[in-house]
Formats: sequence, structure tokens, C-alpha cells
Amino acid sequence: MPQDAASTERQRPPGAAPLAAQRWWRIMDARIGIVPVPVALVVAGVAAIYVRIGQVPSDILMNIAVLSTGGFLCGEIGKRVPGLRHLGLAAILATFLPSYLRYAHLLPTPLVKSISEFTDSSNFLYLFIASIIVGSILGMDRRVLISGFLKIFVPLIAGSGVASVVGCAMGTALGLGFNHTLFKIVVPIMAGGVGEGAIPLSVGYAQFSHQPQGDLFAEVLPAVMLASLTAIVFAGALNFIGKRYPNLSGEGRLQPGEEDVPLAGDEPPAAGPAIQTVGAAVVMAVTLYLVGALTQKLWNWPAPVVMLALAVAMKLARVASPSLEQGAYANYRFFSACVTYPLLFAIGVAKTPWEKLMAAFNLPTIATIVATVAALMGTGFLVARFVGMYPIEAAIVAGTHSGQGGTGDVAILTAGNRMQLMPFAQIATRIGGAITVTLALIAYARFGR
Repeated sequence: MPQDAASTERQRPPGAAPLAAQRWWRIMDARIGIVPVPVALVVAGVAAIYVRIGQVPSDILMNIAVLSTGGFLCGEIGKRVPGLRHLGLAAILATFLPSYLRYAHLLPTPLVKSISEFTDSSNFLYLFIASIIVGSILGMDRRVLISGFLKIFVPLIAGSGVASVVGCAMGTALGLGFNHTLFKIVVPIMAGGVGEGAIPLSVGYAQFSHQPQGDLFAEVLPAVMLASLTAIVFAGALNFIGKRYPNLSGEGRLQPGEEDVPLAGDEPPAAGPAIQTVGAAVVMAVTLYLVGALTQKLWNWPAPVVMLALAVAMKLARVASPSLEQGAYANYRFFSACVTYPLLFAIGVAKTPWEKLMAAFNLPTIATIVATVAALMGTGFLVARFVGMYPIEAAIVAGTHSGQGGTGDVAILTAGNRMQLMPFAQIATRIGGAITVTLALIAYARFGR
């Protein structure tokens, strides 16, 4: 043993771990997000071998490892780029980098197939949304819950109106034509995403215009995707502004006086909720979503909106005990911290076609989309003070109205570091999107053909 190493060993306190073990532990504690670096290397090696034999499992075990490693790697890269990290680059890279890698065939086909099958079959997105919505609502101060839900419609309605005027004026001035700008760009931006917005819009347009639905879908989809990307960048910028000017930001609270804890008048236990209580809260959140999914099956009511309404009713009626509320809030914090970037990576691979995003990259369309989203979020920012809300929170919620559905909500709120606003984002996306689609199809039937 070298002289200095032997000296160090002699100085080690009795019972302390050997120096070699301590060094290894420091390596194990070096992480990519939440993933230890040695574990990430093992994941990469295991995935490479599975790709080599052409049989990558699409089960939850494989995808926990792959999505965690890939998602947090993209997020950590985005957090370390000077300047751009303040514009939500972590969320952008976690979503759009895997989309590009798939498009460029840099992600192996067996791995893409595994991630896509898992994302489509596991309902991964809605498990996340259920945990975030139920946890954030039950963790919210019930005294201000109902007023927040009523107030949020003011910036949403005002923002939608101003954005429609600004977007149509910009597109028309740049030669896109009023009808094309309104029905193919502005309306899809605020229609609630792909499944709830672009698809029903294209189906309705096809019925009234007798054009192929697939062609119409290809026309409206780029606006949805590029608008979501624009809102992500703006949300990241607003988060940065909020750090510089704290009087404009509630740091995730929609209005002054709002608190997350204590709940139901009781101080939370110092050690946090019991593990069994957190498990009970997970089952409760999933059950609320299943009730919403059943109402969608029976009566075509949007499942996330029904789940949101049930969670609000439980909070206001004090149905859940204080300990269960604590468990739901702990579950929300876990999903927000540990599941967001893996989910964004899965969305990028399975649900974000790069070629559709690129189809919108011409100057008139880009200018129209950016102007529409800027007007939507800017109006939310300006009117917030009139209804007693924080401007940055109101602007970010308004921005989710231009997002790519539930996937866009996750990315926008992640970029803005405001995941606790998910219940209000769902109102903007689901209810605001449904109203937009309905009014647009009525208008298109009369004037759009």
C-alpha cells in the first residue's frame, strides 16, 4: 500500500467505511437527474444488447429504465446550456430531441417500437395527469380553490379573443388569407391538442368541404405542434422573468393567499405521510380517472374534466381525510419530480412526428403562430391583476390553451416550473379546446368552404 494511502487508512475513524467504498459511493451518488451514472451506463449496455438481438421488451420494466435514462439525460443537457436553459430548453429537448432522433433513424427501430407500444398501451400519460391533478387539488388551500377556478376563465376568454384577432390579422397581412389563417392555424392552436382538437377539426372540415380528412389533418397538425413549442419557450421565459421580478410571480400559486399545506386545518406530520397512505392515494387517483373514463365511454364526457370535477368536489366536501390529502400531495410531488422527463421522452418518441413540425417552418406561418400564442399569453398576463391573480401564473395557464393537449400541458408547465397549475391547465385545454372546436365547426359550416 502506498505511504499516503496507508496513512489515510490509519487516520480513518473506527467503524468508518473503507476509502475505496467511499470513493465508489461518490460515483454512485453522481446522477443524471435521478439516475445514478453507473446505472445509466448499465441501462445503455442492456438496451444495446436487446437492440442487437432485435427483441426489446415493451413492458414497464424496460421502459422505466430506458425512459428515465433518456428523459433525464435530455433534461440535464437542456438545463446546462447557457442562456437557453431559461427558455425551457430542458422540456424542449426532452420532447423534441427524441422525436428528431426517431425521424433521423438514430434511435434503433426495436427501441422505438418498444417505447411506442408501451406508451400507447400503458396509459402512461393519464396515470401522470391523474396523479398531478388529484394531488395538486387535494394539496391546495380549499378556501381559494373555487375562486381560482372561476377567475381563470377571465384571462382564458380575453386571451382567446385577442389571440384570434391578432393571429388572423397577422396571417392575412402576410398573404395566407383570412379563412386559411383562421381555420387552419388560429383555431387548431386553441383546439386542445391532437386527439381532442386537430382530429375532430379535420373530421368536421372534411364533412363540410368533402375533402380527404387525412389531407386536412396534415394541414392543421403543424400549427398545433409549433404553437405548443412556442408556448414552451414563452413559459420558460416567464419563469425566468418571475425570478427577476418576484412581485409578478406566485411561484406556482395562482393567486395571493393560496397555500399548499397545511391541509384541512391540521399540520402535516413531520415525517410526511406513511407509505401505505401514499399507496392509498395512488389508488384513489387512478379510480377517479377510471370513473372519468367510464363517463367518456357512456356519455362522451371528457375523462380528465370529469376526474378534475370529482377531485374538486372531494376537496370542497372534505371527503378525503387530512392524511389521505397528504398522501395525494406526496404522490403529486413524486410524479412531478421523477416522472416528468421520462414521460416527455416517451411523448417525443411515440407521439411527436418531427416531419409534421417541420412542415410549419415557413416565415408567414411561423410569424402567425408566434403572434397568436404571444397575444394569448400576453393578454392573460395583463388582465391577471384585474381579477386578483399573479400575472405569470395566469399567462402560463393561458399558454396551455395553445398546447398539444395533455402532452403540451406537461411540457409547458415543466418549462415554466409550474406543474401545480395542472388542474387549471386542464380547464384551458379540455374545456377551452372543446368550446373552440364547437364554435369553429359552426363557423366553418357557414363560411369556411
